Amino acid sequence: MYTTLSRYLPILSWGREYTRSDLGNDLTAAFIVTIMLIPQSLAYALLAGLPAEAGLYASIVPIMLYAVFGTSRSLAVGPVAVVSLMTAAALSNIVEQGTMGYAVAALSLAGLSGVILLAMGLFRLGFVANFLSHPVIAGFITASGLIIAASQLKHIFGINADGHNLLELVISLGSNLGGINWITALIGVLATGFLFWVRKGLKPLLTKIGFGAGVTGFLVKLGPIVVVVATTAAVWHWGLDARGVRIVGEVPQSLPPFTLPSFSPALLGQLLLPAFLISIIGFVESISVAQTLAAKKRQRIDPDQELIGLGAANIGASLTGGFPVTGGFSRSVVNFDAGAATPAAGAFTAVGLAIAAVALTPLIYFLPIATLAATIIVAVLSLVDFSILKRSWTYNRGDFAAVATTILLTLALGVEAGISAGVLLSVLLHLYRSSKPHIAEVGQVPGTEHFRNILRHDVITHPSIVTLRVDESLYFANARWLEDQIQSRVAGDKAVRHVILQCSAINEIDFSALESLEAINERLHEMGVQLHLSEVKGPVMDRLNEQHFLHQLSGKVFLSQYEAVHKILAA
Repeated sequence: MYTTLSRYLPILSWGREYTRSDLGNDLTAAFIVTIMLIPQSLAYALLAGLPAEAGLYASIVPIMLYAVFGTSRSLAVGPVAVVSLMTAAALSNIVEQGTMGYAVAALSLAGLSGVILLAMGLFRLGFVANFLSHPVIAGFITASGLIIAASQLKHIFGINADGHNLLELVISLGSNLGGINWITALIGVLATGFLFWVRKGLKPLLTKIGFGAGVTGFLVKLGPIVVVVATTAAVWHWGLDARGVRIVGEVPQSLPPFTLPSFSPALLGQLLLPAFLISIIGFVESISVAQTLAAKKRQRIDPDQELIGLGAANIGASLTGGFPVTGGFSRSVVNFDAGAATPAAGAFTAVGLAIAAVALTPLIYFLPIATLAATIIVAVLSLVDFSILKRSWTYNRGDFAAVATTILLTLALGVEAGISAGVLLSVLLHLYRSSKPHIAEVGQVPGTEHFRNILRHDVITHPSIVTLRVDESLYFANARWLEDQIQSRVAGDKAVRHVILQCSAINEIDFSALESLEAINERLHEMGVQLHLSEVKGPVMDRLNEQHFLHQLSGKVFLSQYEAVHKILAA
């Protein structure tokens, strides 16, 4: 009973071993991450088209719930750039931004995403994320980063601009450039430049001066806080809001409120596909970060339990005024580097953010929107990586096509079209490749019991024996291909009396492939040729033993390829 509970409530496992040392490490990490998350949460709420406080709300209860249900000891859950962009893209097609309906739709999107993630976790469907190949994810994140950065330029320049893709944004920005607020532009450009310098130039400078690695890292992480304080003070001191500089304004001074998503079938139907895409993208991003950080400490991540943890976090966001959340890369790395020992660091971070929501929100009244936009731009441009195009082109043209298509369609049509096309193309490419598996004719390497491709090695072959190694599991999509290849090889060679299928690379044979093997066996028998199998794996052999195929097989099943050839020759 306890084992089952601890599987679904990992807090029961790490909580029993919690020490005073863990407490100290978790409090330190929470303090650093809280400082980082305050401007970041506000910025991502802006990106999602929601009031600034929604970012804080989405970073409190979800983190606490993940601490209870999640398995990563370093993952920091909350709003992230790509999911925030997908939220805005999904909702702006349904509800007008700035309305109560928009906020309710955001809650509904988070709740629906949470239910999808939770269901996937309970039914152990974490493998679904495997249909998103790494090149497709890399291409999608690169294109999304460009769209996000472009979408924030209107705040940098203090103008109005709209669009769901890069082309629309560029056209809209160009048509409104005449309305630039130069004071806003000055704040935005200086803030962006300063944040880029903090990321690239401050650390070498501090190291040169003589600061230690720990102090240097902490001061670098304070960069966003410094620019927030400086620009807020400037707007307040000179009254720049009266001169057209857009500010955050009044933010409710309260803990996250209890909220309810909409249960309207019409709205939920419209949100179902976006919620599914957000769930998959969020899970892939989160599990990638969690596994990378866990590997550094030889810890284990349970993908299916991670789905439950993220599902609970999103349901929590829907009930506390938030929007869809997931594990973020930058905040998780900061959490890890700061020494977080357990998920309790996330809970302490939530407490810190709750204190900020209650006590510090009046201080951000004069915070310029341009500063938040600068924070977003600097964060997302670090995700842009066009080198994936060159690397995929060099390695595999099919992967390049998937990456390029994902990038182009995301930029041209928007995030949902881009990622949907990327997933579809990845699946089609996989089906195409596996439908024509590599089939090698093999022979014996002299002086050994090994068999290798006759086109790559000098090997011993026998005119009466053809050995084919199939380097793929056999299923409905490639079964006919195997029939054609065997027919082509044997039909024109009258000396062949035996065909051996070396099954060392075959992990599964589905029913369609079994029928094809039966057809191959029958055709070869009619030609006076025996079909043999070698090196069949245990699970595959178990399935074959349940059918009549082995009783009808014209030849035999051999433990090894070497045994097959020598017993056939000796017969």
